[in-house]
Amino acid sequence: MSIPPIPPLPAPDTFTLSSGCPVWVSRRPGPAILSARLWIRGGSAADPPGERGRAQLLAGLLTRGCGNLSGEAIADLVEGLGDELRCEASEDALVISLKCATADASAVLPLLHTMVRSPWLAPDQLSLERQLNLQTLARQREDPFQQAHDLLRRQLYGQGGYGHDPLGVDDELAAVERPRLAQAAAGLGSQGAVLVMAGQPPEAVRDLLEVADEGQEPSPWTTFAPQPGAGPAGCGGPELVTVEQDTEQLVLMLGAATVPLADPRSLALRLLQCHLGVGMSSRLFVALREEHGLAYDVGVHLPARRGAAPFVCHLSSSAERAALATTELLNEWQRLLDQPLTLPEWQLALAKFRGSAAVGRQTGGQVADRQALVLGHGLPWSYADEAVVRAEALTPHALQQVARSLLAAPSLSLCGPAGALAMAERAWAAHPLGRSAGGSVSAAAQS
Repeated sequence: MSIPPIPPLPAPDTFTLSSGCPVWVSRRPGPAILSARLWIRGGSAADPPGERGRAQLLAGLLTRGCGNLSGEAIADLVEGLGDELRCEASEDALVISLKCATADASAVLPLLHTMVRSPWLAPDQLSLERQLNLQTLARQREDPFQQAHDLLRRQLYGQGGYGHDPLGVDDELAAVERPRLAQAAAGLGSQGAVLVMAGQPPEAVRDLLEVADEGQEPSPWTTFAPQPGAGPAGCGGPELVTVEQDTEQLVLMLGAATVPLADPRSLALRLLQCHLGVGMSSRLFVALREEHGLAYDVGVHLPARRGAAPFVCHLSSSAERAALATTELLNEWQRLLDQPLTLPEWQLALAKFRGSAAVGRQTGGQVADRQALVLGHGLPWSYADEAVVRAEALTPHALQQVARSLLAAPSLSLCGPAGALAMAERAWAAHPLGRSAGGSVSAAAQS
């Protein structure tokens, strides 16, 4: 199938700060707006044992005071100009995001450097941020979707770096004190960092990034360009894991730990994700929702990871239809292993992949997000554009071979009322995917 190629991103301007941080600047026509992403490798996967939640706690504190500015002063500065600044930890990175008018860059761009080299970590703000994170964790325990997701995460990754939510674990988060956060802050960039800007930067953008706070030595932060390297691996074999919750619905998550973004097979998984879960024409939407009327919600989750990324099909259905929902979800997964995509299915998946690639570069913020992630994984700037070209060479047979090698032994996570769990467990035990698994484990047995 011949499809006109998507024009590649223009070549960026590049330079390296005195700190060692590489900077990539993609100049784009349009409004005088600048989006910046400082991607610092680490994230919640690097949380030490007993301190799960430390990375996200630190991320929340970086905007609560740095250099000569209190948290209130930072908010007044950024929001007073109508700009946006946030910081959060994902599994693989701590990311500082800034969106500002080009005219405001001289006032707010220096914050990126200051936040990582001189955060306040004020005790009162630490207590407040910790309490907010604990409250969020408590709310998540009331959400059956989140419960099923967390249960599957623990099954696939155990105590490894991807085995917990970036927000952490209650007891461990409550025990993280300021000295350990200060140690984590001092280590920011020790695994590499990259800054990507997209839009219309000011002419003196490099000088603005090198600005030092009054009374401080310039650029004491030290880092380097992220290099390729594997992140955490999966550890869980095929299993049924369940948690009982008194709801009127059953949440099912069927998934497997697969491969990093840098692995060539990850592109095939992206196309399978498009086939199964992207849009109202996707296989899961049509088969489970339209044909069987089973799904309140259905989709496929495949985040980009430095380590073994989870490939997860998720479905929520009424409790009374638990057996049929479980059987049909397992059948759709089995279909990937047994049958290659038809030519129309492959063409549609490829069109969706290309479409998502094009849509994902409409704004400067989208470009900065994607390119910071790519570079943060140690991949080249051109990775995303090259992936669109390489996708056309992946035949239906090649996709099936990847599915057989990576998705042959999934785990199933269930959250719902006891009766629905019992029906779903019987359906799992009767299915080939379930019969080849090791059995059933409850949430209480896992914890």
